[in-house]
Amino acid sequence: MAHKKNNLPSKICLVCARPFSWRKKWAKEWDAVKYCSEKCRRNKNHAARN
Repeated sequence: MAHKKNNLPSKICLVCARPFSWRKKWAKEWDAVKYCSEKCRRNKNHAARN
């Protein structure tokens, strides 16, 4: 069964500035998601200094 994943919403990560797509685990909180990964979330303060 093929899934159409090209129509998923996406955002730009605030830390690494890369685009990332919607994930099912973020379904209830998509508006609050700011970072593409746990690594970027942990490094949010480090990126603000650069």
